[in-house]
Amino acid sequence: MEILQEVKPRVYRFGDKSADGNSKMKNLLGGKGANLAEMSSIGIPVPPGFTITTEVCTEYNLLGQDAVVEMIKEEVEASIANIESLMGTTFGDKENPLLVSVRSGARVSMPGMMDTVLNLGMNDEVVLGLAKKTNNEQFAWDSYRRFIQMYGGVVLGMKPASKDDIDPFEEIMEHLKEKRGIQLDTEFTIQDLKDLVYDFKDAVKKRTGHDFPTNPWDQLWGAIIAVFNSWNGDRAVYYRNMNGYPADWGTAVNVQAMVYGNMGDNSGTGVCFTRDAGTGENVFNGEYLINAQGEDVVAGVRTPQQITKLGSERWAELAKIDDDDRTENYPSLEELMPKIFNELNDYQDTLEKHYRDMQDMEFTIQDGKLWILQTRNGKRTGAAMVKIAMDLLKEKMIDEKEALLLIEANKLDELLHPVFDLSALKKAHVIAQGLPASPGAATGKIVFFADEASKYKNSILVRIETSPEDLEGMNIAKGILTARGGMTSHAAVVARGMGKCCISGAGALKINYKTRTLTVGEHEYHEGDWISLNGSTGNIIEGKVATAEPELSGEFAEVMALSDKYGVMKVRTNADSPKDAKVARGFGAEGIGLTRTEHMFFEVDRIKAMREMILADTVKGRKQALEDLLPMQRADFEGIFEAMEGLSVTIRLLDPPLHEFVPHQLATQKELAEDMHISLQAVKIKVSELEEFNPMLGHRGCRLGNTYPEITEMQTRAIIEAALNLKEKGIICKPEIMVPLIGTVKEFEFQEELIRRTAKKIFEERHDTVEYLVGTMIEIPRAALMADLIAEKADFFSFGTNDLTQMTFGYSRDDAGKFLPIYIEKGILKVDPFEVLDQEGVGQLVKIGTERGRSTKPNLKVGLCGEHGGEPSSVEFCYNSGMNYVSCSPYRVPIARLVSAQAAIKATL
Repeated sequence: MEILQEVKPRVYRFGDKSADGNSKMKNLLGGKGANLAEMSSIGIPVPPGFTITTEVCTEYNLLGQDAVVEMIKEEVEASIANIESLMGTTFGDKENPLLVSVRSGARVSMPGMMDTVLNLGMNDEVVLGLAKKTNNEQFAWDSYRRFIQMYGGVVLGMKPASKDDIDPFEEIMEHLKEKRGIQLDTEFTIQDLKDLVYDFKDAVKKRTGHDFPTNPWDQLWGAIIAVFNSWNGDRAVYYRNMNGYPADWGTAVNVQAMVYGNMGDNSGTGVCFTRDAGTGENVFNGEYLINAQGEDVVAGVRTPQQITKLGSERWAELAKIDDDDRTENYPSLEELMPKIFNELNDYQDTLEKHYRDMQDMEFTIQDGKLWILQTRNGKRTGAAMVKIAMDLLKEKMIDEKEALLLIEANKLDELLHPVFDLSALKKAHVIAQGLPASPGAATGKIVFFADEASKYKNSILVRIETSPEDLEGMNIAKGILTARGGMTSHAAVVARGMGKCCISGAGALKINYKTRTLTVGEHEYHEGDWISLNGSTGNIIEGKVATAEPELSGEFAEVMALSDKYGVMKVRTNADSPKDAKVARGFGAEGIGLTRTEHMFFEVDRIKAMREMILADTVKGRKQALEDLLPMQRADFEGIFEAMEGLSVTIRLLDPPLHEFVPHQLATQKELAEDMHISLQAVKIKVSELEEFNPMLGHRGCRLGNTYPEITEMQTRAIIEAALNLKEKGIICKPEIMVPLIGTVKEFEFQEELIRRTAKKIFEERHDTVEYLVGTMIEIPRAALMADLIAEKADFFSFGTNDLTQMTFGYSRDDAGKFLPIYIEKGILKVDPFEVLDQEGVGQLVKIGTERGRSTKPNLKVGLCGEHGGEPSSVEFCYNSGMNYVSCSPYRVPIARLVSAQAAIKATL
C-alpha cells in the first residue's frame, strides 16, 4: 500500500483576524511574515496577504526560477484570490483593481538591505480605473509613477551608473522640478505625474531595450524573483557577513494588499517605536508624513513630523522653533489627527505587551482609516537595550532570566567605548544641530562618499541622505552625518543597529559632492577636515574633542550583577600589565587567564638584555643576561598580582621564537654589536641562525624552555619571588604557571619538574611558601589527544584556540587574509574561524581534551584563553563543554559575563 506524504505548504496566508502561521515561525516565514500572521490573529488591522517561505528562497537558489515558479504557482494564485475576496477588489481589473506590495522578510531584521516593490499591478488601464474609483486622479497617477520607479530600480536594474550619478528616475524628476520651479514631490500636478509616467517608461525602454511590463502577473513574478535575488545582493551579503548571519537562511517574500497613505491630506504614513530606540526611555515616539507612502519616511527625502506632542515639542526645542510656528507648520499626529493617534497608541501598547519587548511599527492611514503594516522587535543602541531590559523587568513584564536573554551580548561593546570628556565638551565649538539619531561620540575626518570611508583611519561619513548602497562605508566610518531624514530614516535605523554614532536631519548643512565641501553658514569645511559628532545631543562640533573612558554604572551594572547571579562559568581576562589588569577587574574579571611574558621583554629597557641573552654562546652568558632581566620581570609580576589581589593569575612562560627579539635592521645590529663588544659579523651570523622556515612550528614555546632551561628557571623565580614579596605585605597571590605549546607528555614533564624544583629551592631560600599551580596550554592537536596522560601531572588546562585553530585547519593566521574572505564569500566557510570558534572541528578537539583530561583528574580546572574567549557563540560553546572559565581581553569581559549567564539559563529551558 502506497503511503501518501503530506506536502508542506510553501505559501501561508494572513488577514481578517486569522492566519496560517504565527510569531514562533520566524525561521520559516521570516520575521515580517511571522509577525503579520500573529498581528492578524490577535485582531490588529493588517492588510491581508500571504508569505512565501524562506525555504522557497533556498529552493530557488538551488533549482532556479522556472522550477520554483512552477512549484508555488497554484498556491500564489489561490492566495491572490483570497486577498481579492477579503478586499472586494480584483488583481489586474481595470475598474476595481487590487494593487499589492511585495516585500522581503528574513528571520532577523535587515533594514533596507533587501528589496521592496509597492503599488504592483498598475498599468495604463488600471490607473484610469483607480482614479475613477477613488475620485482622486492625483493619487492614482502618483501611485503609478512610484510603481514604475520602484519596479524599474528593483526588478529591471535601473540604477545609477556610478556614485557620481543620481538615480535615473530622480534625475527626470529633478529636471521637471527645475523646469516647473517647485521643490517637493507633492507639488507635482496631475499632468506632471502623467508626464513623469511617460518619461519613466521611455527611460526603461532606452536603458533595457524592452517595454515596461503591463501584465500584473508578469509584474508579480518579476518582483518575487527580485526579492529572492536581493538575498544575495551586495548589501545584503555585506550585512549578513557583518552580523554573522548564515547565507542559507534565505528570505521570505510577503505579498500584501496595498493601502494608500498618498490619497490626500486625510492620509499618511509613519514609523513608530514603543520606546526610545536611542536611549531606552519609556516614551512612545515616531515620525509620520501626510500624503505619502512608507518609503518616503525611511528614505529621508522629506523630513517627517513627530507622532506625539511631546516628541514634537522636543524636536522644536532642538530646531529652535517657537511653539506657535511648530503648531501651525509641524503639528504632531496627536494634535493633527487625535482619533487616529489614540488608536495607534492603543495598538502600540497592545503589541509591546504581547511581544514583551520594544516594538518598531510601520503604519498607513488611508482616507482616515488606520492600518498596521508591520511590527518587529526594534533595533536599538546598546544603552537603550540595557535600559529597556531592566525597565521591562522592573515593570514585571519579564523576569530576570528573560531580561538577560533580551540583551544582545555583542551590543554591550557599545557601552565600553570612550565618550566625550565633559570638560572638553564645554570648550567645544558647536557649528550646527541635527537630530540625535544614534548616541555615541565620534571624531574623524570628513568623507563624502561611502566607498571612500577607509581613506582615513578615523572618518565621518557626511551625506545628504544615505541609502542601502552606503552600508559598507557606514560600517567603516566612526560616525554618520546626514542633512536630510529623521529619526527613522535609513541612516538612523541602520546606525542604531550597528551601534554607530549618527546625527540626521541637520538641515543647516549644505553638502556639495562635486566640490567635496560642507558649508554651514559662512564656514566651509573640506574633505579631510576634522569634525566631531555628539550622537546623544545632535551637536555637530568643529575639530577633535577629547574622550574619556566608560564606566560600569546604572542599568549596565544591574545587568552585570544579574549575570553573575545566573552565570556558572567564570570569566577571566588576558592582561600583560597592571593597567590592563585593573581595567579588567573594573569590568568584573575574576582573575587572569593569560599573561604573555614576552610582551614585557620588548620594552626599551629590557630588549637589550634579552638580545644579550639570545646572542650569548654559553649557558653562563645566558644566565648573566637573565640575571639582568629577573628584577624587571619580577616587578612586572608584582604589579599584576597586586592588581588581581586574591584572584588567580595564569602566567604563560616565554612562547615566541627568539628571532622575533633580535634586530633585523643594519643600524640596530651595529648598535648591538658595539654594546656587546662583539663584531657586526657575529651579530649577523646569530640573526641568520635564528631565522626559521616556519616559525609557527619552530623553536618556540616549551621547546625554548627545554633547550634553554635557564629561561624557565628565571621566569619561575620571578613569578614565585613576586608572590612571596607580596605575601610579606599581606597581599594574597594565586600564581598559575602555564607551559606553552606542548605536544608530548615528556615536553610537559621536563618543564613541570624544572618549575617545581626551582620553586622548592626559592622556598628553602626564603623560608616561606605560596600555593601555586603548574598547568599547560593545549594548542597542538596531539596534546588534546594525549590529554589523559598530560593530566597526570598538570594542575590545569587552558586551551589556546588561536594556535589550535591554525594547526587544525593548517591556516597561518598571518597569511589567511589572502583567501579567507573569498572562502566566506563562496560559502566554503561560514565565518572566519579565527574570530568564531570552529565548533565542528577545533571544538571537537577542545571537547576531547577536556573529557580525556578529566577522565584522569575529575576536578581538573579547564579554561580557554584564545581570542574566542570574548565571542558570544564561542563562550556559549565553552559553557556547554564544561569549562571552568574563559579568558578574554579586558573590554570583552562584560560580554563574556553576560553570555556565561545566558548559556546557563538556556541550558535549563
